Amino acid sequence: MPVVSFGVNGSEHPHPHMEPTLLRIAVFDSQSVVHKGLSSLLPGQGHSLVSQALDGRDAVNIVRESSADLVLTEIHMPHVNGIGVLEQIDIANLDIPVLVYTSDDNPTFVARAVVHGARDYVLKSATVAKLLLAINNAGRRDAADKTPLFVTIRNQLQKREGMQHRTLDLTSREWQVLRHLGLGLSNREIAKSLEISVETVKEHVQNILRKLNAKDRTAAAVRAVKDGLV
Repeated sequence: MPVVSFGVNGSEHPHPHMEPTLLRIAVFDSQSVVHKGLSSLLPGQGHSLVSQALDGRDAVNIVRESSADLVLTEIHMPHVNGIGVLEQIDIANLDIPVLVYTSDDNPTFVARAVVHGARDYVLKSATVAKLLLAINNAGRRDAADKTPLFVTIRNQLQKREGMQHRTLDLTSREWQVLRHLGLGLSNREIAKSLEISVETVKEHVQNILRKLNAKDRTAAAVRAVKDGLV
């Protein structure tokens, strides 16, 4: 796991001509060093760390009680992980941006974060300036300047056509579903991402299995990745 260093370049301002929105931030991370680092970094940027938790249990109440403007969450935590935090906030219809801050660049986790409403996905190996830029953009609900990792996965999920192997005769929607399968998403997550019913997703999956001559969704996902279909 890469070392997180908050002291280096901590005074960098990502946009010298743009004042950041001052934010009250809730942090969910199992590593105390991250909490300590952010406690030192954020006040110097005008932000405040109003709540800290080592996992995502009771995330909604924590966010509400702290009156947070932004949530910063790790993916990997005991009991309830970062995806669970995103799901709780989504179910509760809390209008609050969530920024994933993690060491894991696994495309599946990025895709799940995208589907469940994350504003951006920042790796802990990123510079302090990039982290601050992501925090400020998320706080302003700014759609610009997302991290390349987040943008790449989001675009893959939205793309409706295949770049090759058109002889498979997949429909545009089936290409989308296949990409989601290749990224390891569940039927429920695919339905949420594409704004269709779970039953419709199941129908698409069955059509894809037939056209790929795959025995199950795992085989289809492996085929999709191996053959560069996603």
